[in-house]
Amino acid sequence: MTEMLTAKQTGSDQILRPFHVNFSAADVADLRRRVQATRWPERETVNDASQGVQFNTMRKLANYWGTDYDWSKCEAKLKVLPHFVTNIDGLDIHFIHVKSKHPKALPIIVTHGWPGSIIEQLKIIDPLTNPTAHGGTAADAFDVVIPSLPGYGFSAKTTAPGWDVPAIANAWVTLMKRLGYTRFVAQGGDWGNAVSEVMGLNAPPELVGISTNMAATVPPEIAKAMAAGAPPPANLTPDELYAWKQLDFFYKKGLGYANEMALRPQSLYALADSPVGLAAWILDHDAQSYDLIVRVFDGVPEGLTRDDILDNITFYWLTNTAVSSARLYWEAVQKPATGGFFDARGVKIPVSVTVFPHEIYAAPETWAKRAYANLLYYKRHDKGTHFAAWEQPALLTADLRESFRSLR
Repeated sequence: MTEMLTAKQTGSDQILRPFHVNFSAADVADLRRRVQATRWPERETVNDASQGVQFNTMRKLANYWGTDYDWSKCEAKLKVLPHFVTNIDGLDIHFIHVKSKHPKALPIIVTHGWPGSIIEQLKIIDPLTNPTAHGGTAADAFDVVIPSLPGYGFSAKTTAPGWDVPAIANAWVTLMKRLGYTRFVAQGGDWGNAVSEVMGLNAPPELVGISTNMAATVPPEIAKAMAAGAPPPANLTPDELYAWKQLDFFYKKGLGYANEMALRPQSLYALADSPVGLAAWILDHDAQSYDLIVRVFDGVPEGLTRDDILDNITFYWLTNTAVSSARLYWEAVQKPATGGFFDARGVKIPVSVTVFPHEIYAAPETWAKRAYANLLYYKRHDKGTHFAAWEQPALLTADLRESFRSLR
């Protein structure tokens, strides 16, 4: 890239600077060379994914990545969007800012997670800002702000501790106010949910509601029982029992990547040196998204394509943010919250909940009603995994339109 960012002060915290997307052809060629030169291990000794990302899937991914995949298509999509940078608390924060042509559009700040990026939200920008072209009405319009988390994508890499979720939540409010918005909503999943919910807990007067596709709603007695290793209570509804089983699997078997990044993020040098190593690390995020990705590389696209998956991985590679993005997990354990990632936090402002059944944790409506004193909207879909805006953009867009109509 011709304009990589470092943590710096620009002279005025109020400056909004245009950011120009431009990747080096030499870096793209070097990526392909590295993929083709991968030193492969032997395949796993089992016939399932119990030992990790499977050899055959990685070979299919690498064969396509190293030959036919065309990064320039994704770069072109990025280039047509308006990108900016502003310095907040000493760090340059990158964001996409697309204004609707429709008057009275509702401003929304959408936050990605890991291993997501701004690539994850590209499909929802036009449906939100230009609803009349996508089955909506002018009254459904949003102004869309999509920032890159610190250390992710085009935002600067942190050079000192302190950029944890509460700091990011405060920075996002500063960003929206700096853009001139006195009334806005927030949306996110994964880390994006954590950021949005902390924004909701802080309840700045400008924030009128939040939307989450990875809601934190686990009741305290459920969290306590799980922590004690107790069996599921006998009175759980089918949706609650399904959620219990999801959480039990996640906490026992699904946290390997998060534990390593939380404890030793700087040890992940291999992710900055091997594209295939980075790809395997990203694919191993959660079991059900992984299953979908396996099917995609087996020739059955559903929600995501091979190019979608490689656009995001390539973006991590070309921005060299595998290690810098991992530090957010380390930050999270320096000041541990009073509870698990999915435990109810007590958000009082209006909340909209979208649930996809194959998310890491599909929040039951009964628990959502308990968790959010002002539950504005709840919708459980019959398909979808972790990456909502990326995989099911039409469903998420429809939910955002409907859920926030009463707040306009």
